[in-house]
Amino acid sequence: MDYTMTIAGLERHLPLCKLTDDLYIGAFVIFGDVELTKACATELLKKIPEHDIMITAESKGIPLLYEMARQNGENKYILARKGAKLYMQNVFSVQVNSITTAKTQTLYLDGADAEAMRGKRVVIVDDVISTGESLRALEELVTAAGGNIVGKTAILAEGDAKDRTDIQYLEYLPLFRPDGTPIDQ
Repeated sequence: MDYTMTIAGLERHLPLCKLTDDLYIGAFVIFGDVELTKACATELLKKIPEHDIMITAESKGIPLLYEMARQNGENKYILARKGAKLYMQNVFSVQVNSITTAKTQTLYLDGADAEAMRGKRVVIVDDVISTGESLRALEELVTAAGGNIVGKTAILAEGDAKDRTDIQYLEYLPLFRPDGTPIDQ
């Protein structure tokens, strides 16, 4: 089963994946889809406010954030990592429970990146916002670093995230019943 939708003017087929016996989600994976990455970056840049720097969490947001920074002429973006690396100094961390990951994860922010955000206008970028847990974790990291969050954006808002007034997104992705019919639209 899959779900066909138009995202940034491009039609894509999202395979439906079982989350529970009664709930399926559309698997949106931007990796490897250069055309979609470029189109989504272009459209999201039209929606975000003036800012100094952008941040995302590892890993699906990376190609999107890179392309947004490239198109916008920015030479730096920040990445919250899923593991602390040896080269990272004065590390910040926060735990996150994502709908698409079976266990609790920790996001890490390098102290140098934290310093790059201090006092700056920051836009948080993600591929999909569903429960908002990844977004919450990024907000915590930015706040701990002293950054000023001026925008939160994603390609897709899934389920109840469509009703959030604090995010900008391109398209709504419904949740699904086991037979593949949308639960809400």
